[in-house]
Amino acid sequence: TYLEVVRQSHGSKTMSVIKVYSEDQSSRAVEVPSDITARDVCQLFVLKNHCIDDHSWTLFEHLSHLGIERTIEDHELVMDVLSGWGMDSDSRLYFRKNYAKYEFFRKPLDFFPEHMVSISSNANGMVDPSQLIETFLNSSTCPEIHGHLHAKEQGRKSWKKFFFVLRRSGLYFSNKGTSKEPRHLQFIADFSDSDVYTALSAKKVHGAPTDFGFCVKVRASGRELRLLCADDEQARTCWITAMRLLKYGMQLYQNFLQPHQKQKTSPMRSISENSLVAMDFSGQKSRVIDNPSEALFVAVEEGLSWRVSVETFEMWDEPNQKLYFCEAQRLITQQGLIDGVFLLRDSQSNPKTFVLSLCHQLKIKHFQILPIDEDAELFYSLDDGHTKFSDLIQLVEFYQLNRGVLPCKLKHHCARVAL
Repeated sequence: TYLEVVRQSHGSKTMSVIKVYSEDQSSRAVEVPSDITARDVCQLFVLKNHCIDDHSWTLFEHLSHLGIERTIEDHELVMDVLSGWGMDSDSRLYFRKNYAKYEFFRKPLDFFPEHMVSISSNANGMVDPSQLIETFLNSSTCPEIHGHLHAKEQGRKSWKKFFFVLRRSGLYFSNKGTSKEPRHLQFIADFSDSDVYTALSAKKVHGAPTDFGFCVKVRASGRELRLLCADDEQARTCWITAMRLLKYGMQLYQNFLQPHQKQKTSPMRSISENSLVAMDFSGQKSRVIDNPSEALFVAVEEGLSWRVSVETFEMWDEPNQKLYFCEAQRLITQQGLIDGVFLLRDSQSNPKTFVLSLCHQLKIKHFQILPIDEDAELFYSLDDGHTKFSDLIQLVEFYQLNRGVLPCKLKHHCARVAL
């Protein structure tokens, strides 16, 4: 088992040792209080790895034996999550980015297609779409998500398509077409003691008709899953987001606000900027950077932290080129399918070129960056030489400010850290 917990008594507080993995499969064991939350674990690793904290670092629960994973909500107690793991399970905690974690608070209409949502209120019948999130947070309103999903039959390998309805009282499917009459709705699960997971490689692992799988896992039932499958990413995202909101409600909104509130109230903010010093942590011992030029250089280096994404992935042979393409797809999907998430990679089909992989409208698109030799100088271009850049850093900085030929501006780089 990958669960390693050692309990020690430190006064009145119990301490535990947990192991956390990163994107590159490196791991680190840390001793933490038994009442530590997922957000606090993330803060611990942000500090230990000198990461830039943009509030998107997230702890994931990854259950390899079931082929599923989920975001551990910031307020959840980590030891409560680990207590549900079986001793023979291949389960891990992962520390990585999730840019989409709270994006639905900023752009709710992107997450809830109009044809999937019905919102009624005891007060006025219907609620304006711009107040969509409020209906999930307000217990007096009744949001409803509905649509067709494929469901795996209990104890069988076959899948069937049904009309599903999600309400505050739980998840139901209709045994008579799209009827919502109470006598036609069969209860599937509520969320008081259940969690919603994304299914990884749903076609391969679970035999699903599409790869947009997810499931509801009842905590008390161990391996028992309610496996479901949507027809596209937008529908899957809508169902999962709604289930998270119905389960946690206002707590999610408080999680979203908390980092910004801390910034305003933290005593560290009262320290004069003039009293802050530049530090170098690259050696075995930290040191103060006295040279102003060196301090500026370090600041610029950290500001260009997206360059971690211009790493060369492990190369595969030409016959397995699809693996290379899928690696980029996997990394962006794991770190959040919102507009502007990107990474740069070497092109496998043409070793002299690079590829910009970019998420837009829940889809990942790939753009070839061509090298242009002009008067013995090398430039890079995304638009056949109409706009040229002397290096990839300049290219990325331009498209962070200008959309150009891209469907959206570059916003969030895929980051990988070694623990």
